[in-house]
Amino acid sequence: MKDKCTKYEALFTFADEETLKKHLEVCEDCRKEQEQMDKVSELISEVKPFYKKKSTPSHHLKVACILFALVIGGASIGVVGTNQDLMDYIQYGETLSAEDLGFPVDSYGFLLVE
Repeated sequence: MKDKCTKYEALFTFADEETLKKHLEVCEDCRKEQEQMDKVSELISEVKPFYKKKSTPSHHLKVACILFALVIGGASIGVVGTNQDLMDYIQYGETLSAEDLGFPVDSYGFLLVE
């Protein structure tokens, strides 16, 4: 009983086309596998136009929203970065301490617990 040739995958993947053609002339098993691969390739090329990825309007809307957010965000960061008074207010804004809220505090400013 003759063993089936298992060189097709290695030749198809790693060898050049000329080496594969020479082997296909000699080996019947690999020739059958090549015919099957050709049939699959023909089927794929036949149905390929029907599965073209189409961009949808919702995709365009998402891209537009992201670009709008980037433009507005960049502009607002630019305005805040150039306005020193606004930067000072953001960094050192008025915060209320426990003493300002009327709680008893010790000399360190922590809440006084008795």
